[in-house]
Amino acid sequence: MESSKHSTARDALFDLKARIGKAVLGQDHLVESMLIGLLANGNLLIESLPGLAKTRAVKTLAKNLAADLSRVQFTPDLLPSDVTGAEIYFQTDKGGQFQFQKGPIFANLVLADEINRAPAKVQSALLEAMEERQVTVAGKTYKMPDLFMVLATENPIEQEGTYPLPEAQLDRFLMHVVITYPDEATEGDIIKLNREENAQKPKGHAAEPPAVPQQAVFDARGEIDGVFVSDLAQKYIVDIIYATRFPGRYGEPLGKWIQVGASPRGSLALDRCARVRAWLDGQEFVTPDHVRAVMHDCLRHRLILSYEAVSQGINADQVIDKITELVSAA
Repeated sequence: MESSKHSTARDALFDLKARIGKAVLGQDHLVESMLIGLLANGNLLIESLPGLAKTRAVKTLAKNLAADLSRVQFTPDLLPSDVTGAEIYFQTDKGGQFQFQKGPIFANLVLADEINRAPAKVQSALLEAMEERQVTVAGKTYKMPDLFMVLATENPIEQEGTYPLPEAQLDRFLMHVVITYPDEATEGDIIKLNREENAQKPKGHAAEPPAVPQQAVFDARGEIDGVFVSDLAQKYIVDIIYATRFPGRYGEPLGKWIQVGASPRGSLALDRCARVRAWLDGQEFVTPDHVRAVMHDCLRHRLILSYEAVSQGINADQVIDKITELVSAA
């Protein structure tokens, strides 16, 4: 029987998910992925065409989570100090002194908009904060908040004036989420919701519910740590990763599609996200279905495809589909 704390943590997170879902229509996968990333204590790379509610989803998450949000619009002229902060010289009664002024990276949720438009120095400045959860400026180290997640966005159709993220930096993202257009029915609902939001609110409207406390996330993470991963489930994860590294073992066409496979971060990402997926499903153990549910988001940015695959129009998702067919969970 579940403890009351367990039930409370799950109820709080499902309440958070429901609130975001009411404001962000037609993007259930994005909402769920943000929740998984938050609970797995990882960072997300979100790729979509313009106008598909990426920023709205992140803002709604911050609004309902009692979390600070900062947004950085990445541009080619951005400097690392514009992200991390810098030491500023102040003149005081006791004389001049330098004080560190924190940059926008020091927030619970950081929306790095169009991250591929920033030069390499700025991208690398984000790297330490994402991986080490700290920033070093002028020889001093400053810790990030306990609740910290970077949600970076990319636009796949505008490549002029961009700096593609190197594979080593892509690997730092827990998940690479790709979102698409909503269906026709949802498109109509979006128009209706926008009309309602723009309409003047009547007097005496109900107050918004209190934000979900950050402690609910920490409690949930503690419970997720206790989700059981059997030797069989762990072997399934390892077999999937090794299928990306040694695709030739599975013959053609997989053997000719992959040039470089996933790193150990891919294994860790599958393990963490599968445990979160199991917890969200109310399960105390991970099954192959939980692993398959997060495979595409955890691995699509960790594969380097061969020239032959690219020339045939094969993408990473199709390669992962083939791995799912070939790798047995038994």
